[in-house]
Amino acid sequence: MMRAFGLSAVWNPRAWAPRASHQGAPPDHGSGEHGDGTPRHRRCRRIVLGTRKPLAYASGTMTEQRPKPPLLVTHSGTFHLDDAFAYAALRLALGLGVAGEGHVLVRTRDEAVIARADMAWDVGAIYDPVRMRFDHHQRGAPTREDGLPFSAAGLVWRHHGEAAVRAVLEPSGAGDLAAPVAAAIDREVVRRIDEIDNGIGEPGGPLDLSALVEDLNPAWDSAAARDQEAEDAAFRRAADLVEGFLQRRAEAVRARLAAEAEVLAAHGRAADPRILELGRKMPWHDSVHAHGLPALYAVYPVPNGNWMVDTVPAEPGGFAPRLPLPEAWAGLRDRMLAEVSGVPDAVFVHLRRFVGAARSREGALEMARRAIAEERAALDGA
Repeated sequence: MMRAFGLSAVWNPRAWAPRASHQGAPPDHGSGEHGDGTPRHRRCRRIVLGTRKPLAYASGTMTEQRPKPPLLVTHSGTFHLDDAFAYAALRLALGLGVAGEGHVLVRTRDEAVIARADMAWDVGAIYDPVRMRFDHHQRGAPTREDGLPFSAAGLVWRHHGEAAVRAVLEPSGAGDLAAPVAAAIDREVVRRIDEIDNGIGEPGGPLDLSALVEDLNPAWDSAAARDQEAEDAAFRRAADLVEGFLQRRAEAVRARLAAEAEVLAAHGRAADPRILELGRKMPWHDSVHAHGLPALYAVYPVPNGNWMVDTVPAEPGGFAPRLPLPEAWAGLRDRMLAEVSGVPDAVFVHLRRFVGAARSREGALEMARRAIAEERAALDGA
């Protein structure tokens, strides 16, 4: 279930509309209150959680009124990852759909239009999550606990990141992992957006997501650079790119957390804690380092029928293994490797000794055991 306006409610864009007063038509989109004086965000709460549809009266006859979609506003001009990410996160979290259908998107710096917005980010000089205002340029804008200023993306993620992730994961039944996945994305992605947008630390490189988004801006000397409609279309393409990234990243983090549980379980049942036996290939290196496991190798099956013997990097994110496979095995294959290693079904060992394979589980385990034994023998003889 998604959270809208700090409430546990299913966001329904079709239900977003002020309830008409009995005395006439509903107030204009720009009004700060509804016809009965109720603030807009409170009326939204009642409509979202209730079952009554908005009604209008025409010539004394009660008729159903078409709901008015929410108005979303951000700044016009050059866009960056900050504002595109915030928009993508809100679309996911609140189920807003496509601009022009589930909501109205306006990119402007007109203060009157910004004031009428149902949601505004990276513009407006106000941070007020209850009123759905997420700017970070004003004095007194919030910072993280360590003092890092938030970007608009960071502020939106602070309040709606978990709901955005839940929207991605719930269809596969993994919605219960929304909180830890959202927290990981905040640490690994959103915090970096905060840094880049606030000019802190190193700028993004040409292959970073921030650069890919900025490259979607119209070229300065193109006709599109002077065309608001073309600029807005480019921003929507950027938001689509970011939303796709967010969906894939949420799934990748979910998978990583699931793999972590598998690695810890494998460690718990291992006869030798230096050798992890996994049920299939998965991301496991980070879990070994994060939990300080003494593993040197992991063995697991792959689709071609072989069993891999994979080494643990000495450092997180590194390449050099804690214990390379024996030097005498480097670059050998099949019969020659079997003769040298003493493992009859050994298949290969990479020339750089960070990975090898056998045709069976027993063969892979034996390769790992023999590699450890050869290292011990070498140390004893030194």
